[in-house]
Formats: sequence, C-alpha cells, structure tokens
Amino acid sequence: MSQAQPPAMGPVMLDLEGTRLTAGEPDLLRRPEVGGVILFGRNVESAGQVRELCDAIRRVRPNLLIGIDQEGGRVQRIREGVTRLPSMRRLGGDVAHQPEETRRLCQDTGWLLGMEMAACGLDITFAPVLDVDGGTSTVIADRSFSSSPETVTALAGAFIDGLHEAGMIAVGKHFPGHGGVTADSHLELPVDDRALETLRDHDLVPFKHLASRLDAVMPAHVVYSAFDTRPAGFSPAWLGMLRESLGFKGVIFSDDLSMAGAASAGSPGERARAALAAGCDMLLVCNDRQAALEVLDACAEHRPAPRLSKLRFARARPALESLSALSRWRRLHAHLEAMA
Repeated sequence: MSQAQPPAMGPVMLDLEGTRLTAGEPDLLRRPEVGGVILFGRNVESAGQVRELCDAIRRVRPNLLIGIDQEGGRVQRIREGVTRLPSMRRLGGDVAHQPEETRRLCQDTGWLLGMEMAACGLDITFAPVLDVDGGTSTVIADRSFSSSPETVTALAGAFIDGLHEAGMIAVGKHFPGHGGVTADSHLELPVDDRALETLRDHDLVPFKHLASRLDAVMPAHVVYSAFDTRPAGFSPAWLGMLRESLGFKGVIFSDDLSMAGAASAGSPGERARAALAAGCDMLLVCNDRQAALEVLDACAEHRPAPRLSKLRFARARPALESLSALSRWRRLHAHLEAMA
C-alpha cells in the first residue's frame, strides 16, 4: 500500500506564538493553505533552539518552508550561537577606497549568513535589502548598502553570490524601492510621488540588474502614485513589470498583510485575494492570529505555485558545531563581530 503524500505547500506563510509549538499549532500547520512559517524574535532563544523548533515543524509538515529576517544590523532575530553581523551600510562603508575588498567581504558575509541559517534549519533568510537609501526613510536607512544604485547593485550582487554559494536562496526587497519615502509602512501607508522615470533611473536599478539572480522578491507596501494608486504588492501593473520587463521568474512574497501599509486593500481576506490576483505567490500574515485564520479561509480554493518548492534548502545541512572547523568561517566570524 502506498503512503499518503503530504499536502502541497499552500500560499500562506504565518508565524508562531513562542519558542516551542503550542498545543494547537500542529493542527494549524497541517491546514493545506499553509506553505511556510516565519520566525520572529519571540520564537528565538538561541541557534540550537531554533534548529529544534525547525525540526519540530518539519515533523508536522516536512515540506513547509521556514524563513526568518536575518539581515544583520538592526534586523537580526537570532543573536545567540551565530555571528552578529554589521548593518549593510557598515559592510559597504569602504567601497569607495577598497571596491574589490568590499565586494569580496559582502560575498563572504552572504556565504556565512547562508551557512549559519542552513545550520539553524531554515530555508529562507529574507535578504538582501535592495532599497537605495534616499536619506529620508528611517525604516530602511542603514539596512541599505548605499545611496548609490550602482553600489547597491554591486554589493547586493556579491551578497547574493555568497548566499548561493552556501545553498541558500536570495530574496530581494522591497520592490520597486522603499528608500525614498519617510513613512514606515509598518505603521501607515507611504506614498512616493516621484516620477516613474526617476524610479527607473534610481530605485529600480538594483532590481533590474539582479532580477535574473534572485530566487524571490518582496514588494513594498508603498504607493508609487505616478504609476499606480495601489501599493506595489497589490498592483498587477508593478508585479507585471517585475515579471515582464525585468524578466523575474522566481517567487513573489507579499510583505506582511497585517502591516498598516496593507490596510488599504480591505479586510485580511480581501488583502489576500488582492495580493494573489496581483501576482504574489506566497502571502505573509504575521502577529495577528485572527487575520491569519481569515487569510487561510480566503485561500482555500487557491492553487499554490509550483515554483514555491524550489525555495527549499536542498543540500545536507551543516551542523552548528561544525562551522567553527571551517577556517573561512572562523576568519569571517571574528572580522564581522568586530565590525558589528
């Protein structure tokens, strides 16, 4: 008798309450609409504990994708048992004087991050940030490699190479660029009134040049009024440009549908349907369990994108304790900790 196949990955990535699965969470993860889990700081005690949590999730659903925001600098959920990374601005700070050394450091950092996240049991670290720092966005700021589109392209490209070297996918965010607005889309809906040509010549440059090397992209909850009245993640025009003009063939993640910047699209269920209709493949819904349940119900009839399965980490995972045996890891760990 053949064994029953596990359900395919659904289009929803949701969060968990704490550092261990609660009594009701296995049943939630078994819902066919669920395709992944994203971990936050409240889910993390240490690298070893994260590995145990990922193993527990996979005992419930072996094929679920597990992701985390681990960029470096301010955005680093796991701090115990892994390398503390500097911000991307700090990482790229010497590019004017030492361009090749800086590019190599960015590639090495991508490799180290990918190796550590793989050892923690994760499939996805939502990085790199491709936003060009416009000097006004406090939510981006030093998360950006630079205020120069060309520098962001070069250094983020090297970072992507490092992630791929470690077997980890690269997720470019926040398309078409969050660096030119002051408002924080976690708290309100930002509007960027710049001309489309300005966006093409500036913010879109990293996405244009790196689209073929990215495995996934996350659009911004920002309205770019010169092109569409809808936030980019709900805009068939923006996501169509990403697919058609930029030739992107990977997965499109929505940004968190619980953010204030997504509220203009309606209720949680309406946001989910709008994001899917616009072209998103997987929906993040975080920090609001009732909203997550509404999104799951709204996605009950949706057929998941086959490309989601390509995001799984496909190699044998390194053991956390074995990383220190690698001379490259030891050298980088010491250097990056000192920078951070």
